[in-house]
Amino acid sequence: MATAISANKAELIAIANAVASEKMIDKGIVIEAMEDAIQRAARARYGAENDIRAKLDPNSGDLRLWRVVEVVEQVDDYYKQIDLKGAEKLQKGAAIGDFIVDPLPPIEFGRIAAQAAKQVIFQKVRDAERDRQYDEFKDRQGEIITGVVKRVEFGHIVVDLGRAEGVIRRDQQIPREVVRVNDRIRSLILNVRRENRGPQIFLSRAHPDFMKKLFAQEVPEIYDGIIEIKAAARDPGSRAKIGVISHDSSIDPVGACVGMKGSRVQAVVQEMQGEKIDIIPWSPDTATFVVNALQPANVSRVVIDEEEDRIEVVVPDDQLSLAIGRRGQNVRLASQLTAKAIDILTEADASEKRQKEFVANSELFQNELDVDETLAQLLVAEGFGALEEVAYVELDELAAIEGFDEDLAQELQSRAQEALDRREQAARDERRALGVEDALAEMPYLTEAMLVTLGKAGIKTLDDLADLATDELVEKKRTEPRRRGDDTPRAAPKGGILAEYGLSDEQGNEIIMAARAHWFTDEEEPVAEAAEAEGDEA
Repeated sequence: MATAISANKAELIAIANAVASEKMIDKGIVIEAMEDAIQRAARARYGAENDIRAKLDPNSGDLRLWRVVEVVEQVDDYYKQIDLKGAEKLQKGAAIGDFIVDPLPPIEFGRIAAQAAKQVIFQKVRDAERDRQYDEFKDRQGEIITGVVKRVEFGHIVVDLGRAEGVIRRDQQIPREVVRVNDRIRSLILNVRRENRGPQIFLSRAHPDFMKKLFAQEVPEIYDGIIEIKAAARDPGSRAKIGVISHDSSIDPVGACVGMKGSRVQAVVQEMQGEKIDIIPWSPDTATFVVNALQPANVSRVVIDEEEDRIEVVVPDDQLSLAIGRRGQNVRLASQLTAKAIDILTEADASEKRQKEFVANSELFQNELDVDETLAQLLVAEGFGALEEVAYVELDELAAIEGFDEDLAQELQSRAQEALDRREQAARDERRALGVEDALAEMPYLTEAMLVTLGKAGIKTLDDLADLATDELVEKKRTEPRRRGDDTPRAAPKGGILAEYGLSDEQGNEIIMAARAHWFTDEEEPVAEAAEAEGDEA
C-alpha cells in the first residue's frame, strides 16, 4: 500500500477499486482512507497545527491539497488565522470572520510518511470490513450456517464462514464429538456481538434451536408452518425430546417428523452425532403433555399444583426407573420440555403422602374447630384442606355433606372464622412485637402473616418496603424436579421475601407503588404551602 501514495493517478484509482473489491466494502471508504492518510502526511510536512484538507477525485485520481484559515483583524495563531490584507491575496472580497482556502503544493512522500499512510489506510479498511461483517450477520441470529473448521484453540472451535469467522465455545459443542481442521460443520448462529477486536459471532451445536432448525430443513411441513415444534429439550450428544403439533388434522405430526422408515429423523440424528430423539405430540392440556413427555414410562395419575408451579406424577412401582431415566435424564428433559418442576412418585409413595396429609388436616380441624375425629375426617374426605375453605365456602355446599345439616354447617363456618381471627390476632401481635409499623397493614394484598414474614426479613417501615424491587418481594422460588430416593443436599432455592404466599408480579408491583405513594405526597406538600403563601402575599 506504500506505493499507492506515490503512484500516479490511474494507479491510485486502480488500487482503491482492487481493495474495495477484495474486502467487499464501499470504494468511497477506501478513497476516504487515502485522503485521511494524505492529510496526516501533509500535516507532518507543513506542521501538525495546520488545518489541512485533501480531496482525491474517485474518477480521475486528481489530488487537491489545501489549508483552511480564518480571516481575523489581529492574528494570534499563524497556523489557522490570516489578516485581511493576506486574505485579499488568496481570495478577493474576503471579510473578517470568513474561512478561506490556501492551496498547498503536492508533497513528496518519503519512506516513513508512506509507511504511516499505509497503516492509516489499513486501519480504516479493517474497521470498514468489521462493520460490514457485523451488519451482515447481526440479523441472522437463529439461522443455521455451514463453515469450515479453521483451528481449535483451548477447546473452542474457530469456524471459517467465508467472509467472517465464528467460534463454537466448549459449552456449545456436542460432547465427545471429534472435530478436525478443514472439516465442514453446520451450526446455529447463537449471538453476534460488536467488540473492539471486531464482530464476535458465537455459534452453537448444543442449543435446542439447532435441533429445531435441522428438523425444519428435513421436514417440509415444518418449514411450511403446517407442523410446529412447540417445545424442545436436549441433553447434547445423548438424548432429546421435542413436542410437535399439526395445524392440519389430516397430517400426523409425529409420523411426518419421523419420515418414511425413519429417514427424516435419522438425518437429524446423524448430524447430532447419534443423539436419540423422542418426538412427542404436544397438547395444550398440561397433564396430557406431561404424560406424553415422560414416555416411554406409563403414568397412573398427574396432580398439578398451580400455586407452586409443580407437577406430581404417580407411576406404577415397576415404571419408576423408566420414568426417571438414566441419571434422571428422562424426568429432567420432560421438566425442561413442559417448563414445570416434576416430582415422580410411586403408587406406594403417593398413598403414604395422601395418608400423611389426611392425618395432618384431620388434626388441624380437630384442634381449630373443636370437633371430634370422625367429623374432622369427614371434612377432609370431602376435599376440605384448610380453614379458609370451610369458613368461606357456600353454606349449601357444606350442608350438602352426608350427615350435615344447615345448623351444623353454620356452626362449623362460625368456628372456622373464629379460628382465622385468632390466627390473625396472633400474627398481628407478633408483627407489632417485631416493630413493623401499622402503615404497612394498609398496603393492598398484605395479610398479618405476610407482615410477620416481612418483619423477620427486616422490612419494618414504608420506606423499607418502597426500596424493594418487585422480584425481591414476590419472585417465586426456583425449584428442580425431585425424584424418589433423591436425598442430594441442595442450596436453599432463592426467591422473593413473600415467595411462599403466591403473589403475582402485578400484585407485588401494586404493593410497592402503594408504599412509594407517600414519597410523592411529601414532595407536593411544600409546593402547595409555597403556592398558599404566594396567594396570601397577593
